[in-house]
This record gives sequence, C-alpha cells and structure tokens, in this order.
Amino acid sequence: MITSKQLRNAWLGFYEKRGHENIGAVSLIGDGSTGVMFNVAGMQPLMPYLLGKKHPSGKTRLCNVQGCVRTVDIESVGDPTHFTFFEMMGNWSLGDYFKAEKTKWSYELLTEVFGLDGNEICSTVFEGDATAPRDEETAGLLKKAGVKPEHIFYLPKKDNWWELEGTVGTPCGPDNEWFYPRHNKPCGKNCGPDCGCGRYVEIGNDVYMQYKKTATGYEPLTNKNVDTGFGLDRLLAFLNGVTDGYKTDLFAPVIAYLEGKSGKSYDGDEAARKAMRIIADHIRTSTMLIGDANGIVPSNVGAGYILRRLLRRAIRYARGLNLDKTALTDVSKIFIEQIYDEAYPLLVEKEEYVLSEIAKEADKFEATLATGLKEFNKCVEGIKRKNEFMAQKDPAYVPENGINGKQAFRLYDTYGFPLELTAELAEEIGFTVDKAGFDEAFKQHQEISKQQGTFKGGLAEQNEITARLHTATHLLNAALKSVLKDDGINQRGSNITVERLRFDFNYPRKLTAEELAEIEAWVNDAIKADVEVTMEETTPEQAKEQGAVGIFDNKYGDKVKVYTMGKYSKEICGGPHAARTGELHHFKIVKEEASSAGVRRIKAVLD
Repeated sequence: MITSKQLRNAWLGFYEKRGHENIGAVSLIGDGSTGVMFNVAGMQPLMPYLLGKKHPSGKTRLCNVQGCVRTVDIESVGDPTHFTFFEMMGNWSLGDYFKAEKTKWSYELLTEVFGLDGNEICSTVFEGDATAPRDEETAGLLKKAGVKPEHIFYLPKKDNWWELEGTVGTPCGPDNEWFYPRHNKPCGKNCGPDCGCGRYVEIGNDVYMQYKKTATGYEPLTNKNVDTGFGLDRLLAFLNGVTDGYKTDLFAPVIAYLEGKSGKSYDGDEAARKAMRIIADHIRTSTMLIGDANGIVPSNVGAGYILRRLLRRAIRYARGLNLDKTALTDVSKIFIEQIYDEAYPLLVEKEEYVLSEIAKEADKFEATLATGLKEFNKCVEGIKRKNEFMAQKDPAYVPENGINGKQAFRLYDTYGFPLELTAELAEEIGFTVDKAGFDEAFKQHQEISKQQGTFKGGLAEQNEITARLHTATHLLNAALKSVLKDDGINQRGSNITVERLRFDFNYPRKLTAEELAEIEAWVNDAIKADVEVTMEETTPEQAKEQGAVGIFDNKYGDKVKVYTMGKYSKEICGGPHAARTGELHHFKIVKEEASSAGVRRIKAVLD
C-alpha cells in the first residue's frame, strides 16, 4: 500500500536527486493569459519557459506536483475514474537533458521506485508520417532501458505527437506514453494500448519538443525540451491495485465518514456509492478553489458559477442521503486536516474561511432546494397524469416525457435551479428538458425586466469564450452532415458553458473513432481558414432558398438572422458568435455518447 503523501514525496525526491528544482504549485485559477478559466494541466504554467523564456529560478531542470481543475465533464463525476480536481506530477528539461536521460529515468522510476515489473511495461512512440520521421531514437532508448521490443507500439500523430495547433514558430514533437496491463488476457491478436479494450492503463507520458513548427512543416530545434506528466490520482489507484479511484487514501476517510453519517454502504448500495463519489469530488474541488491563493467564491458568473454549480450538485446529492449542510463542511474539514494538510498548508490557514463559504452557499441553496424539488416533482406528476388520461382515451397516444421550457425557467427563476440541475433530475427518471423553450422563456423575461441574467442565448454566460464555443457548434453541425453524408442530421439540443460545448443531434448509431477524427479535422480546417463570420437578416423563405440550415416551420417570425462562415456553414441563429473562425484556435472532441433513442451527444472543447 502506497499513500498519496508517499507517492508525492517519491516523485519529487527522485527528480531532486537528479538535479531538478522543486518549483512548487501555482494557483488553480487562470490569470486570463492562456484563455482557460482554471489551470488544467501541469505544463500549462510552464508554457512561457518551454517556448524559450528563462525560468525565474534560473534552473533548467524543474519538477513539481501541480493541482489542476477540469470541469468539461462534470456530469460524468459519479463513476470510478472521473475527478474535477486532480494532481499532475511533472518534471521538465529546458534545453538541458533529452531522450537518453528521460527514458532511463522514467523506466527506473516505474521499476525501482514504484516496483512495477519491467517485463510488463509497455510504451507507445510516434509512428512517423509525411511531415516527421518515425521515432526510432526513442524506441531504441526504450529497449536499452529495459522495455521489451514487443512491448513498444508505434502509433499515429493523434496519439503520440504534441504541438500547439494553428501556431508557427513554436516547439513541438513526439511523445512517449507509458502503459501497464491490468491483466494478462489480451482481447485478441492485435491487443495493445490503442485497442480500447481496457487491458492497458496509461500511467504517464514524456513529450520531446525537438522540432520548431514552420509554415510548411517542421525543422529541428537547437535547444530541445522535455515535458513529463504523470497523474497522481490515477497512478495512486493503479499502484494500490484498485480500479475505483475513490478507494485510495485521497478519499477513504471521506467515504468512511459519509457511510457512517448516512447509514449507507459504499460497496453495497449503487445509488449511495454514486452520491458519495459526487459529494467527495465536488467538495474536494470546492475546498481547493475557495482555499486557493487566488481563491474564488460562488457566484453567477465565470469561475464562481462553476464553483456554485459544484456545490449545489453536492448539496443535492447530500440531501438524497439525508445529510444536512454540516456533512458538507465536515467533508471539507477532513480534506483540509487529514488529507491535504501537508501538501497544501494554505488550506489549513484558510480553513475557517473555506468552511464558512461552503456553509453560506448551503444555506442559500437549501432554503429553496426542498421547495424546488417539490415543484419539479409536481411537473413530473402532472405529465404522468396527462399521459395516463390520454392513453385511456387514445391507445395510439405517444406519452410525453419532457419538461417544457416555461417549467424549467420557473425552476431557475423562482427556485435558483440551474438548468443543468433540472436536466440532471430529468435524466435520472428518463425525462428530457426543452432547452430551446427555456432560452425563449428567459429571453421574454429579459425583455420584460430589461435586466441581464446568467443565461443568454442558451449560454451559461455571454462572453468571448462562450461565443466562440457557440460558433463551433455551427461548424460541428456542418461537419456532421458532410462527414456522415447525411443532410437529415439536425441539432436536437445544445448546452454551452465556459468549459465546453455539448451538442445533441439525430443519428441512429455510435460514431467510429475514424469518423470522429474526420469530424475534428473538418472543423479545424474551417478554423484554420480564418473566414469571416457574417450575418444577414432575411425572410425564412429566402434563407431556405439560400440553403441555410434551420427547422423551417412556423416558429420563425417575419425576419431571421442567417450566419455564414465562408463555404463551411450557413445557419439560422440568434447569436452570439465570434467575428472570424480563426478565433476558435483548435477544436477537440472529448466524448461521443447516446443522449436518448436516436439522438447522439458530442462534448467538445476549444484549446
């Protein structure tokens, strides 16, 4: 059994002995310079120095353990592997050592320090393409370090190459990813780290920045960099032989507390297990964000809104376990005093403040949660009664299973329910929420009250980030039609926050990895073209004649706005949008899944 403190110290000690300066962690809160709200990767704060700037320490060998926050997939938290806060263990060479040293050290760390069997360790390297050669150098060094030749896999650029998309003059290069098998039962003849069967666990990667990107390709760099990242939470679970990340010492005291407080068994009650994971994860992240050096508090905008959403989701699930607000502050206290007291001493200094902010948010939300849940249940029961009545009158009647926009807006406006909360409650019982109807109700409310609100045009907030993400949904819609060769594909729902976009569309099956890669490439081609986003007001009839995408029924007024992006997209929409496609930088799909029968869902980010 290895503890999180032991793993943290082992990592730092290993690299400190090899001349690395422990530079410590920076704030979780983004400073606005990188275009992201939170620090999402260990290397993110090091980017200026990887690009050539001298590090303030004066050192060229660096290491740390950096806290990160990613909230792209909040809805996925509740399974064994998703976390919104995690730690990334990293080390860097700024024009110092390169592949020979790094492959040797990574192998030594995994085998001699962490005790993994060198005969089982696997690694992936870049297979080469027309723009850059096969990375035989790294493969040879891996063999020299001790990796078996048959355990070295060559993969394409999408898997084993790092670069900043859309930039010229910046460093880039191949990466070497480390894997270890969970078991010795291959799924087939070609079972490997890229087959997706789950046998192999990725435990870290080494990026070799050895080229400079040019307008036509790549050229070798004089000063080469190394960027290493190993996820502490993932590696800790793996080294302790568990597949459930909540069964390590990072969560065990919290789970034990929640079991005792609720009287529910984590291992014996599936619903309780999900609730405990959500409470543990969301309170951990909230504690870290409030207790950060640049700490934030819950609000209705920006990072504060994300924090509020996390806390209110935790409150809701705590209520489902019959826990009051003291349970949330107790959980936060466990994280501060027992789990992160040494690694994050500032949390101890700010403990009273952190607990106070969590309690205040619980007070604000609990006062309306019970009433709001009653209203939600009333909506659902009303729909069910209507379905029963209509079914008796007409055997062919198709039951309704959706909460309309006005009902969803009332829950938001009167009870402070974020639309995401209503949607999550609805999904749990097999219901949907009319997102477009919610947006229309909110628009009407704005016109009446002449006040600005949190939700505008279907966005969690209206700013440059969400405008770019909204613009990306137009390109995604067009890409789906083009790649899948189906003009009948249309939007069936959308949700955009500052962290990601979510786009629902009608399609009968799961998309393949190849199709998703082609869709990504299509959108990124449109972004690279950097075409102007233009708007024209016209009639619905004229828009249809021009080939604009839209649902041409009686919902439109006399005039509509048509947004055009060169040859790539022409769509009826109310905005807001980016001025040019180039402002989107780079589009990446993070998940494709089923939303409901005949409807697929894509989640994507801009980076």
